[in-house]
Amino acid sequence: MALVSCDFFSDVLGLSTSMTVILPQETTAQIGMRGAVRAADHPTLYLLHGLSDDHTIWLRRTSIERYVASLGLAVVMPQVHRSFYADEVHGHRYWTFLTTELPALTRSFFRLSDRREDTFVAGLSMGGYGALKWALRQPECFAAAASLSGALDVARLQRGGASDGHLMARVFGTHPIAGTDNDLMALLGRAERDATILPRLYACCGTEDFLQGHSVAFRDTCDRLGIPATVDVGPGEHEWGYWDSKIQDVLDWLPLP
Repeated sequence: MALVSCDFFSDVLGLSTSMTVILPQETTAQIGMRGAVRAADHPTLYLLHGLSDDHTIWLRRTSIERYVASLGLAVVMPQVHRSFYADEVHGHRYWTFLTTELPALTRSFFRLSDRREDTFVAGLSMGGYGALKWALRQPECFAAAASLSGALDVARLQRGGASDGHLMARVFGTHPIAGTDNDLMALLGRAERDATILPRLYACCGTEDFLQGHSVAFRDTCDRLGIPATVDVGPGEHEWGYWDSKIQDVLDWLPLP
């Protein structure tokens, strides 16, 4: 694998930012790991960080580089700070950066496929929310989307008085999130039921995780609406041992060509 630490300028954000990228490399003499490359442009996983983290965290806390080496899969890990992957009411346009500018830039920098069947998104906690929001709002872009311990019900966080109310107000404003394009449950209600349009969906969360109810609500909403989704709720906490294990499950689950 090739590991790229990429600093670049974002016109959307109006500032310089960073991302970490893993690129496939074919290797045979590397001890303990074999790298693979597919003949065409690389299939790509956009892998999103959580609220307190940045673009380096998946590489620092898991063995993601080792896990994808034999898959021929590129991994793009952008930095979005504490934005909930939204166009902040008082801040920067991170949603537009993520969904419009980032794919175009990464495909211009690297040999990444632009085909829907080669493109996937996943994330943890805040990033789980961002991954499913991106997939539900732009289902034509992804073959699959996965949430690990996702903060999937931000309307509930807002109603229940999130631990950082100032953060929620800065990102989403003071108007109710429920029913808007930032509300995953509302997006599910408006989603096309055609399986050829909606990506494959996956969510997991530990039973000892304070966000467990979010994945349960996501599962129940999908069941009620008849939307296929794989939801795994089992033992685990909101911590990296759980995510290091579950990202391997996600990679096994991805419909890689």
